[in-house]
Amino acid sequence: MKTSDYDYFLPEELIAQTPLKDRSQSRLLVLDKTKKTYDDKSFCDILDYLDKNDVLVINDTKVIPARLIGHKEDTGAVMEVLLLKDLGDNVWQCLVKPQRRLKIDGIITFGDGMLKAKCIKKEDMGICEVKLIYDGILVEILDKLGEMPLPPYIHEKLKDKDRYQTVYAKNPGSAAAPTAGLHFTKELMEKIKTKGIEIIPVTLHVGLGTFRPVNEENIENHEMHSEYYEISDESAKRLNLAKQEGKRIVAVGTTSVRTLESAIHDDNKFYPECKNTQIFIYPGYKFKAVDALITNFHLPKSTLIMLVSALAGREFILEAYKHAVEEKYRFFSFGDAMFIK
Repeated sequence: MKTSDYDYFLPEELIAQTPLKDRSQSRLLVLDKTKKTYDDKSFCDILDYLDKNDVLVINDTKVIPARLIGHKEDTGAVMEVLLLKDLGDNVWQCLVKPQRRLKIDGIITFGDGMLKAKCIKKEDMGICEVKLIYDGILVEILDKLGEMPLPPYIHEKLKDKDRYQTVYAKNPGSAAAPTAGLHFTKELMEKIKTKGIEIIPVTLHVGLGTFRPVNEENIENHEMHSEYYEISDESAKRLNLAKQEGKRIVAVGTTSVRTLESAIHDDNKFYPECKNTQIFIYPGYKFKAVDALITNFHLPKSTLIMLVSALAGREFILEAYKHAVEEKYRFFSFGDAMFIK
């Protein structure tokens, strides 16, 4: 299976640079994966496609303002650090630019010393491990010093940090937003509940690997990035009951898909757990947990377009993407959505 099989033409002007004023007014391309048909709708029409026989699974991760601009303590050189993953004991995996300037035991200081990062390990592609040094509460310090880590294809400055968070964001830890959830408003979530649709939260902290292209010619040779997820005891019970009752499990975003498909066991049950997953879903994969998916439009040749192709079929997905381009849908993180049912 070739990576080039998942390429498509996308005019740059269709890459959304800013979020819409009203989250729920994004467009929605509804795909019927069985009939191989699609319809142009508005995101608020999602209510018409959900009923009490569905459960909606959301990823309640919260993006941390993890992009930090600081200076090398010894030379004053400007450095950029993007916190990616909490490894415990104030050690973080991060992306450092320019990495060549940072030596082992080198220190970067932020906000007049309010926060410091000491390099303890260097890896390839700008990745380092740093020990964070600070007094107080890290989340509060990052709120003061950090910026939202927007994807590399977004060049406009984000005026409101909250627009890169879902309205149900709860557990801090992501380096990127679970963007399918950005279309939901609090009002829309209430309407979903009023319709008798159960909403079940899971957590997956999104890493920047989600934006990285697949560089291997054969996709089966691609090494998938690792992401941390959690399913609570309550969510596991509710998911198991939903499966027993034959309800349709509708995942909001590919991150919810990765969590659910990682967490379902061989006995077809979910258990409360906190783990890392490197699951790579591409055509040929047999879904065990997810029946339907709300998702954004994904980058060409990415693992995410491979995931949606596994659910709906590669040729059908590429046909739908071609239609979306022709109809000038907005693409990627701040763009429009699709519902694969």
